[in-house]
Amino acid sequence: MKKKDYLKSKVDHIDITAINSLDIIEAMKGMSFTARDLAIASDIYDRMLRDRKCAVILTLAGSTSAAGCMKLYADLVKYNMVDAIVATGAAIVDMDFLEALGFRHYQGTPWVDDNELRRLYIDRIYDTFIDEEELQLCDMTVKKIADRLPPKPYSSREFILEMGKYLKAHAKKKGSLIETACDHGVPIFCPAFSDSSAGFGLVLHQSKHSKKHVSIDSVKDFRELTMIKIAAKTTGLLMIGGGVPKNFAQDTVICAELLGEKVPMHKYAVQITVADVRDGACSSSTLREASSWGKVDTVYEQMVFAEATSVLPLLASYAYHKGSWKKRRHWNFTNLFETRRKMR
Repeated sequence: MKKKDYLKSKVDHIDITAINSLDIIEAMKGMSFTARDLAIASDIYDRMLRDRKCAVILTLAGSTSAAGCMKLYADLVKYNMVDAIVATGAAIVDMDFLEALGFRHYQGTPWVDDNELRRLYIDRIYDTFIDEEELQLCDMTVKKIADRLPPKPYSSREFILEMGKYLKAHAKKKGSLIETACDHGVPIFCPAFSDSSAGFGLVLHQSKHSKKHVSIDSVKDFRELTMIKIAAKTTGLLMIGGGVPKNFAQDTVICAELLGEKVPMHKYAVQITVADVRDGACSSSTLREASSWGKVDTVYEQMVFAEATSVLPLLASYAYHKGSWKKRRHWNFTNLFETRRKMR
């Protein structure tokens, strides 16, 4: 088989505005097991959106963007259902930025000869394929952006904002998460930014500019995200997967306290995950366990143990068609940092 034989069925991204899950979620409230957990989680997310004082932080880990949820996340931003994002570098760069440049993810299969894929320069994410040559062009585009910036440390938020500005001028596919977030004042943080295609691009940049270069300051990320918690006070977390993005967002409560700021625990929290709880991990603890650390309140919290692409579209569609987002405050947290920058 040739490369084109593997890369022919493009992944389609689900449109939550075209599918109304109100009836099925309402019906699930009378069920048990994961169905009822999902219904409770959907109600909690809608409560976040109804709460006029609440800022919503979306955390992303895993490969749901590549698997068909890319438009879903952009729509959450577009319709004012998310106010800040904490994600893995792969979700933002290898997936969203890649497609904004005009490339795609492809439906594949896990039952394939991976040595054959390697020979053809095809990368595999379970049953999804990516063209490695296109991914390397993504690396080079990150390098190009870095080459044009003044050499200094940047938070990942600052660098991703520059990626958004680049896309406004050069995107082959409009409506990406990065560009939509840039347009709507929603900051995106990637605490492990270099663990992605961006890392390769920045290494290439620093190799070319060894003495004066762009670097990513993850401590600045933490401080800026904590500033959002301090500014908002009341917050809700919508967490897809766990890991670094989840813990990073949760820890803002503790960080604010250490800075002498009295802020409440995250008032609302929903996590969709397949992680096990018995090894003490569950992608950095269950939500109730997080309460013992002073991170998450236990009044409105719900774990949903399910693979995210199977339940997230239902939850997001429910919140969209409920319409609570129509009366929400627009936080525009990007302006929080840009205003401070101009005051210096």
